[in-house]
Amino acid sequence: MRLIRHCGELPPDLRGCVVALGNFDGVHRGHQAVILTAKRIAESLGAPHGVMTFEPHPRAFFNPTQPQFRLTPFRVKARLIEALGIDLLFMQHFDQDFANMTALEFVGDVLGNCLKVRHVVVGYDYVFGKGRKGTGALLQKAADEGAFGFTAVPPEMAEGGETFSSTRVREALTNGRPAIAAQLLGHYWEIEGRVEHGDQRGRTIGFPTANIHLGEYQRPAAGVYAVRAGIDLGGATQWLDGVANFGSRPTFDKTDQILEVHLLDQNMDLYGRHLRVALIDFIRTERKFSGLDELKSQIQTDAATARQMLAARHFPASPGPMVAVSEN
Repeated sequence: MRLIRHCGELPPDLRGCVVALGNFDGVHRGHQAVILTAKRIAESLGAPHGVMTFEPHPRAFFNPTQPQFRLTPFRVKARLIEALGIDLLFMQHFDQDFANMTALEFVGDVLGNCLKVRHVVVGYDYVFGKGRKGTGALLQKAADEGAFGFTAVPPEMAEGGETFSSTRVREALTNGRPAIAAQLLGHYWEIEGRVEHGDQRGRTIGFPTANIHLGEYQRPAAGVYAVRAGIDLGGATQWLDGVANFGSRPTFDKTDQILEVHLLDQNMDLYGRHLRVALIDFIRTERKFSGLDELKSQIQTDAATARQMLAARHFPASPGPMVAVSEN
């Protein structure tokens, strides 16, 4: 997959593409339907297939002080999109100049002059342009005038009749229901970050942890999780079982929230390395303990519970997204 950040970088062989437009935060099953529709149309036309997304997320640009909400920061989103077999990812920088661009200017300057798109694919509720005045109806009008082809993908329905949405994924995560989030996403939700040095208390009680700050990620429910941790080894991702705590460590009167990951049956030096952590299931809420002995006893119980939860699932041996193959 080619990553393009500026129009001038776009090679001639990728112009005239079929493009899916959207923020695609989470790359959930509804997003995948839009992206794969674009891919199918492109293949039928013999054209390149691409995705255009926007960074920073417009919601963060317009409301920079709001709580963190991202399901997939750009690096993670790009990996998920690449896993769908897309030729081109166009990352449109979202700044004040772009925010001031009208819907008509976006159609003419970006879709027309820059990408020279052959066909545009969007979700049923996609809006764009200054004041969010651009809609599918405007894109359909441009298509009727011969500018490009156009397809609006109807909503994908989850079990129970609700549409797949990033909002529903966030709700599942904040309610401590990562398995429900995985069903909506089509893959387990991952937190990726660089392992940092902590207080190293875990080592003193036999449970060393890899510590990751969440940055712009959505905060899940505070508590203990059964997880799978992905480590890059020679260009391939090795997935290992683990148990993790996300929270503020009230036993030690801490206030900042971090993810602490303990790998089961492993003794690896992970400091400074990137780690992918897929939340598989929720074990319990975070709580304060009377001391290290009580904490150690609970961690032993949590680790045993994590083993049972992880053993009940089948995980593909793949470096890509941690796909939710089975919930049995």
